[in-house]
Amino acid sequence: MDNIINIGKTAGLLSSIGYRKAKNNIFKILVMVFSFLTISMVFLIIGTLLVKGYKQINLAFFTQVAPDTFTAMMATANGEIIPGGIANGILGSIYLVLIASVIAIPMGIVIGVYLSENSKKKYACVIRDIADIMQGVPSIVIGIIAYIWVVVPLTKGYSVLAGGVALAIMMLPLIVRSTEESLKMVPDTLKEAAIALGTPYYKVIWRVLIPTSFSGLISGILLAVSRVLGETAPLMLTTLGNPDVNWNIAKPGSAVPLLIWQFYNDPNMVNLIWSSTIFLMGFVLILNLISKWIGAKRK
Repeated sequence: MDNIINIGKTAGLLSSIGYRKAKNNIFKILVMVFSFLTISMVFLIIGTLLVKGYKQINLAFFTQVAPDTFTAMMATANGEIIPGGIANGILGSIYLVLIASVIAIPMGIVIGVYLSENSKKKYACVIRDIADIMQGVPSIVIGIIAYIWVVVPLTKGYSVLAGGVALAIMMLPLIVRSTEESLKMVPDTLKEAAIALGTPYYKVIWRVLIPTSFSGLISGILLAVSRVLGETAPLMLTTLGNPDVNWNIAKPGSAVPLLIWQFYNDPNMVNLIWSSTIFLMGFVLILNLISKWIGAKRK
């Protein structure tokens, strides 16, 4: 009788194990299928961009400004490559990011250090919550804020400075949070040893904490730059666009995302959309890879 009961229990156990293995296999297959679908979408997008945009990639694409509608129309009608390029957009994007970085990086690092050093204080919690909320604010709203703060009272018109301020507002919360998280990873013993040696507090921050977490800070800054490089909505309300290269921060300027939007609204410039997008995606991809490499090096 006991043997029969044991055989029954063993059969039940084997049945249960088989059922669990079947569920695990089904789950693994689902994960693989959805992962493949996700990755394939990325490759499809990149492949479509390359197929449709590679013809416009040449030296003029990087050294000349965008052509006018008539020139583009004649080139398209003759089946030729559209002359000109996006030099004004490339230089404008670099200019905007530089202005935004000058504003956001020092401020973000200082705030991040404060949050790390006073993590449990009520004021720090409020700042942290505000930074988290700012990350979710729509970019068009930030463009309106920059318009009210800079375009109307300061430059009295659309300007590169207003665009830089808008991008700085978007970069700031990312830099604050990445700085705080990077500093949290620094061992407390390192800071305590520096203080025990009589090092002033500001030197502990400047000579010990920041250099130790430097790779994390750079990684966070590059991710913030990658995020704002592709923004269009805030720039439409601040820099507006410019057909020429402009270095005056009080005047309207161009950017690659703005050019893509302008090409989209002109049927004669459609081919330039794809090549401009290839450049923008490639630039952002390189920055992301660099940040990943720095992050991996830190580990």
